[in-house]
Amino acid sequence: MLEALTLARLAASHGDVPVGCVVLAADGARLGAGENRREVGADPTAHAELVALRDACRRLGTWRLEGATAVVTLEPCAMCAGALVNARIGRVVYGAPDPKAGALESLYRLGADARLNHRFPTEGGLLADACARELREFFARLRAAGQK
Repeated sequence: MLEALTLARLAASHGDVPVGCVVLAADGARLGAGENRREVGADPTAHAELVALRDACRRLGTWRLEGATAVVTLEPCAMCAGALVNARIGRVVYGAPDPKAGALESLYRLGADARLNHRFPTEGGLLADACARELREFFARLRAAGQK
């Protein structure tokens, strides 16, 4: 999660919402990583999770990430949760819950939905205070600057 937090800070440095994600192999080896890049890339799909999944899949040469763990600073949204299901991720660990868009526990439980073709365990709350603090400070700076 510490690496994901570093990536979240990188996202904030280029004007993106501070969310970071690291994909780890079952043995703990880093497979992929990414930070939010929507603003810098003018891409609505460039969420940290998707950037990290693409990185991991490229490195492995497959779209299947069975046995891998995604560690992300914010509970994934519906788009990202759907991508995690489709990537056959083994597990997701996240920091701060997202009561407005979280799709693993807050609003939906896409990773556990028996109607889908893949399910995975989810663990929330890892370094939740530090993850939430990055988000609060980012949005406080935007409000102070009169943006968003």
